[in-house]
Amino acid sequence: MGVSDSPAARLQALFEGRRLTPTQRRIAHGMVRRAADVPFLSSVELAELAGVSQPSVTRFAVALGFDGYPALRRHLREVVPPGPVAETGAYNAYQQAVEAEIENLRHLARELADPEPVRRAGAVLADSRPLPVLGLRAAAAQAHGFAYFAAKVHPDVRLLNEGGTMLHDRVDAAVRAGASALLCFALPRHPREVVDALTHAKESGLTVVTVADSAFAPVAKVSDLLLPAAVGTGLAFDTACAPMLLGRVLLEAMCDGLPEAQARLEEFDARAAARGLFVE
Repeated sequence: MGVSDSPAARLQALFEGRRLTPTQRRIAHGMVRRAADVPFLSSVELAELAGVSQPSVTRFAVALGFDGYPALRRHLREVVPPGPVAETGAYNAYQQAVEAEIENLRHLARELADPEPVRRAGAVLADSRPLPVLGLRAAAAQAHGFAYFAAKVHPDVRLLNEGGTMLHDRVDAAVRAGASALLCFALPRHPREVVDALTHAKESGLTVVTVADSAFAPVAKVSDLLLPAAVGTGLAFDTACAPMLLGRVLLEAMCDGLPEAQARLEEFDARAAARGLFVE
């Protein structure tokens, strides 16, 4: 099955171009994550999956143009083919969290069957001098990891991992220095100041590339290129293996747009060896 024919892709096509409220985006995100199961869920079960009320699910179905949730579910059974049912009964809670994260990675692999969005984003980032990389709160670690490795191949990477009143100033400084793009990692819960910072970046003429947990995340409306990768929600704190891996894939695509990347890596390795930087 191609990525365009996958249950998640068919569901996402149903939501594209629609103005959804934050609650409705939450329902849509939950449906995409469990695309193969959704046609067989009741409105109560879907509400529990998305963490919303049952009437919110009904209003969501009406917003999509259906008479109610039963009509939406009938439509989904026609357009979303059934998938294999996961055998989770034998797993404890920790194992279930790992299995859910593995499924997030499988979903990411299916999305990457079309590599063009990542290639396009990588080229945009490679051309930006300097390259600001934004990530606050839960996403700060993702931004830091990307910036650490990107600095090995990109001549000027600027990490923006602290919020506050100076955040816009640092974006402005990058623009004055010649930046043409900004990379953002955005994970739940989404800080308001990230949306504000991306709005300011776009108004300043930057192309905003965002790695987010969902195509329906609040940052979608202020992003020029959005690359989704789901987070795991089975533990007390979200897990972000798929966004981290997508960041590394994006880093690879950026290297493809930097002819000097390999030479920079070899130069770093030579300096590291001369300094005895790493224990072999």
